[in-house]
Amino acid sequence: MGPHPAVAAIRLAVRRVLHDVLTEHTTPHPTQHPTEHPTQEQPAPLVLVACSGGADSMALASALAFEARKLDIRAGGITVDHGLQDGSDQRAREVADRMTALGLDPVEAITVTVGRDGGPEAAARDARYAALDAAAQRHHATAVLLGHTRDDQAETVLLGLARGSGIRSLSGMAAVSGTARRYRRPFLELDRQTVRKACIAQELAVWDDPHNSDPAYTRSRLRHEGLPALEKALGKGVVEALARTAQLSRDDADALDSWAADAEASVRDEAGRLECAKLFGLPPAVRRRVLRRAVIAEGAPAGSLFARHIEEIDRLITGWRGQGAINLPGRVEARRQGGRLVIRQG
Repeated sequence: MGPHPAVAAIRLAVRRVLHDVLTEHTTPHPTQHPTEHPTQEQPAPLVLVACSGGADSMALASALAFEARKLDIRAGGITVDHGLQDGSDQRAREVADRMTALGLDPVEAITVTVGRDGGPEAAARDARYAALDAAAQRHHATAVLLGHTRDDQAETVLLGLARGSGIRSLSGMAAVSGTARRYRRPFLELDRQTVRKACIAQELAVWDDPHNSDPAYTRSRLRHEGLPALEKALGKGVVEALARTAQLSRDDADALDSWAADAEASVRDEAGRLECAKLFGLPPAVRRRVLRRAVIAEGAPAGSLFARHIEEIDRLITGWRGQGAINLPGRVEARRQGGRLVIRQG
């Protein structure tokens, strides 16, 4: 008799990702000739799971531990204590102990300090990813697995829609992201209910973060009020449709980004300055991406650059009436001068 269907589903999802990691790990480096052999055998790749102790990440930890044993992969785990609740340090130690009991090694509990920039949710996320990046580098990990599900993806798409910042914000979370393709999300095509069933079937102890049901947090309100209201009005299948929208939007956004990268050289003069007449001839979606790339290249922080900033710069091209310079994040300034768009840091 095989495993419970939900357990089989999470293991299959992780197995596919681990096979990708192995393939990438054993592919010769571009500078290495295919017939050359490394001077020493490469160690088995280390894959870490980021585990909060919740159902999604505990299911992911269990699947990683099970599948890694069948492959030439070392499996470890990281839990991050944000210090935002009483007893969070004890809970982090318990989560670390549970990962160790699953057979993961190394296992580490990391305490972080959460700032205030961007609000509590964004600040906690920034602190968590900084800790995961540092842990991956410290342990020389090839990949870090994250437990985001299809439901999380749907919520991310709706949050992006509310921000109104364009197709890239509708593309949700990528299955693979980060420096050197570090972060992998095996569960993006699985719903939250399946993952929770896998925990029950394996009798895994899980912790439900009270923040996930706290109406003070935007994502919590969306999860417990927004999505259920949409499903009531539109019928079942909303989550699947939003996740599908994310993938289609990501494909379109990637294509437009590639087009903009190729187009950028064609709108610059011999001195490398952006020519307004040539920019005007580009499709708006491509032109705005060229402008965004140019502003970031001059030092504007990407995370602080919003659609309204790009629209203001775009009006220097499409609605020129002699307006003055535009001040942008990172002390960057954009102005139109002699038929050229001049972008520089002040």
